[in-house]
Amino acid sequence: MAEETRNSLDGRAEAVVQAGRIGEFHQHWHGAAAPVRFVPFQIPPALARFEDRTDEQERISRAVEEHPAHRGPLVVALTGIGGIGKTALGFHVARGLADRYPDGVLYVDLDDLRRDGVVEVSDAVGELLTGLGVLPEWLEKSFGGRTKQLWTSTREKRLVVVVDNARVGAEVIPLLPASDRSLVIVTSHGALYDLEGTAAVEVPVGPLSAEHAVRLLGHLVDDPRLTAEPAAAVDLARGCGGLPAAIRVAGQWVRKYRRRSLSRLVAELTSELHTKGIPMVEAVWDAAYGALSSEGARLYRLLPQHPGPVIEEPVAAVLLGCGPGLAGDALEELEHAGLLDGRPEGWRMHGLLRGHADRMARQQDPGGVERVGARRSLVVWYRRQAGRADLLAAGARMTFARIPEPAPGDVPDIGFTGKPEALRWLESQRHALFGCVRMAFEDGQYEDAWALCEPLWTHFLDHPHYADVTDAFRTGVAAADRMEYLPAMVRMRCQLARPLWEQGLYEDAAEHLRHALNAAEALGGSVPERKLTASTVEFRGLLKAEAGDWTGAAAEFEASKAIHEEIGNEYGVLLQTYLLGRTSLRSGQYQEAVALLRCAHDMACDQERERMTARTGFELGRALRLSGRPEEADPLVRAALEGARRRGSRTEEVRVLEELAELADTRGEAEAAEVHRSAARLIALECGAAASEGQNS
Repeated sequence: MAEETRNSLDGRAEAVVQAGRIGEFHQHWHGAAAPVRFVPFQIPPALARFEDRTDEQERISRAVEEHPAHRGPLVVALTGIGGIGKTALGFHVARGLADRYPDGVLYVDLDDLRRDGVVEVSDAVGELLTGLGVLPEWLEKSFGGRTKQLWTSTREKRLVVVVDNARVGAEVIPLLPASDRSLVIVTSHGALYDLEGTAAVEVPVGPLSAEHAVRLLGHLVDDPRLTAEPAAAVDLARGCGGLPAAIRVAGQWVRKYRRRSLSRLVAELTSELHTKGIPMVEAVWDAAYGALSSEGARLYRLLPQHPGPVIEEPVAAVLLGCGPGLAGDALEELEHAGLLDGRPEGWRMHGLLRGHADRMARQQDPGGVERVGARRSLVVWYRRQAGRADLLAAGARMTFARIPEPAPGDVPDIGFTGKPEALRWLESQRHALFGCVRMAFEDGQYEDAWALCEPLWTHFLDHPHYADVTDAFRTGVAAADRMEYLPAMVRMRCQLARPLWEQGLYEDAAEHLRHALNAAEALGGSVPERKLTASTVEFRGLLKAEAGDWTGAAAEFEASKAIHEEIGNEYGVLLQTYLLGRTSLRSGQYQEAVALLRCAHDMACDQERERMTARTGFELGRALRLSGRPEEADPLVRAALEGARRRGSRTEEVRVLEELAELADTRGEAEAAEVHRSAARLIALECGAAASEGQNS
């Protein structure tokens, strides 16, 4: 049921905030302080161990100085094999040039958004917009809309944008800021030949020379052996192929065996090359792995099973099946060994090391028993935490999957302190959660696959990552079908339909709802099953309303309302009455809308539902104004404004302020109308809506 439609606002011109038409907006502060200027800086702090790349930096500096105006942003493409240090160089350059680009530094890793080799570029654009301070509810829904939003947000700005792990130029071009005073640093394994039409400069990044590799070792390991045995130090650096990712591991390995001569350590690695044919860089990783404790080695082998880019202590504990304290020790051991990179948000594993860890796992556990068990534990733990977060964030609502009970010895639950923290956790873990849906389905854990989709519905309503949620709910549909569990088969199809229609895929959405309604006919007569049937009918009504079929939408809402009346579900009756009133309003039947919305508003007050009281009151106010009764509308709309501010909903506050402006115009109060509109525009500017050509708020 669509308490889940809480972010869905109608699109009639009299209620839409046309933020894209702000034009020359002049804000007079009347003594109030102007908002603090937001300057993003999304790359990690500088590392003391950065070494060399002088030629590359000089080439980039020349390109920056010589970049002509009116040619679009300068694109610097850093190309080279994995582990060569492209990202570190990009970060280093961005930090060094930050003063020249005072509007901020943005970062997006395309591999974090890549599924089956393909990046959903719309989500990447959304990441950049979020970095610029655009709140999720103000993001445009379509790829084209987000691209225009990015262009407007970045026009005249001086930004550095770091785009990591691009594979083709087509992934990069939509991410370019509109300003020719911005710099885009792209890292890629190979040349991006399809960057034609952009001001692009390719800067190949090769291996470190032996001299600089030894110096990097010296930054990593303050060890007299490097000076005492220079030939061995050079051999070690050369054996690492000049790859900073390998040199870091080698340095930590050398540091671990302080009593052995450097020559002996290098000889051990060289023997692996001659006796087993293993390249020395692989031997370096093997040696670092061999020096780990049993728990550290096991965690290393299991980390590739985690589907998210960031590893945190509770996740490591789930993989190991131990307490967080022991898992934390194992993570720190891997970091000290150079096998993990510690970041403020958690630990990350380099792609090369992830591949090595997976090879070690297959050697140690050829049957995959260890890996299968870890994946199973991970999916169940994420399902429990996501279910708990969903319950806290959305309250009791229609769900069909139970929250798994913890077993003795399980890793402790995340200690959510309230709704905001639960929602933040869902967003921070979204890559892992979406990955767990796919992983559960691949492993035949079909119930877990569709059950994980239920909390992702709550997350989607606030964070429209369309590619991820569409993929997840398609998987949820397939999983429910495999189980032949009717309620899930119906529910997954309904929840898949909404992101489809929001992307304009109306026929696809309608087909899923047709199958959902067919399946609903086989449901029983229990109250939960009847409620699910009513919800499915409601979804079809919402789709018809989205497509402008007001008559068809009203018929569906009437049918849904009748079911709710039969089963005595007061809230369901309230919601359908509200939807009927809103449909009448949008179709121009103002008197009918007043009657329906007044009824819905009275029911919301009687049921003490604060949010629905505000929503119904606001829509009733609009209907009264359009019916020529502005004086009756005014107190309802002002009450809605107080409610929006109390809840901190900026989108609601904007649309209510716009409605107050319309009311003032109706009464001939031009100055009051402009005050309300100015306040709405200011909020829109702060939230990023001014970046679009017509915000769907």
